[in-house]
Amino acid sequence: GDLREGIWPDDLIAFVREAIRLPGIHIKGLGTNLACFAGVVPDEENMNRLIELAAEVEQCFDFRLEWISGVNSSGLELIAAGGMPARVNHARIGEAILLGRETTHRKPWPDTNQDAFILYAEVLELKVKPSIPLGNRSEDAFGKQPEFEQRGEVLRALLNVGREDIDVEGLTPQDAGAVILGASSGYLVVDVTDAGSIRVGDTLSFSLNYAALLRAMTSAYVKKHAYQGGALVEEQ
Repeated sequence: GDLREGIWPDDLIAFVREAIRLPGIHIKGLGTNLACFAGVVPDEENMNRLIELAAEVEQCFDFRLEWISGVNSSGLELIAAGGMPARVNHARIGEAILLGRETTHRKPWPDTNQDAFILYAEVLELKVKPSIPLGNRSEDAFGKQPEFEQRGEVLRALLNVGREDIDVEGLTPQDAGAVILGASSGYLVVDVTDAGSIRVGDTLSFSLNYAALLRAMTSAYVKKHAYQGGALVEEQ
């Protein structure tokens, strides 16, 4: 697998032997985690290895495993290509449902939506400033060395969201012409020179990748609202 949590194959039989002795424990299946911590891609080889391990458990303890859970959203291409072994009968699909992308190449998946989640941030300040900061520069607050393109003076919007709330690199502006310049803990800086008429108090919208969505959903400072057919869904 991805070498995150779990049981090493050499220890599997001994682990199952101990587990089935525990009261209230019934082993229903065997699974593996891929394309998460280490980015290992699901393929026929590692799926068949999972099946072999399941067969060893079944033969040793004389019971049938109901579930063989092999993949997450990274396995969709393997399934669509017909390469998934039939014995693998369970997939843990999350990102492909929520964001409409398979997670091996991050390509949009057919018949899914990529805009189910949109981040809106308010413009707090709007001023013309140099595109490159003045003076000698070193690392920013997060230990990075920021790089800026020389574009002369630009119209910069300061938005009410920052790195404590979202993964900045996972945001894509939906407003044509808007360019993300960077962020501090609590603010996002966007070049809106070519983004049309924008005023203080307006909101800019962004699409999110998995990392940005994860951080936004777990932030207590990002309000979450559900809409259906364009209408706000009231909390029950």
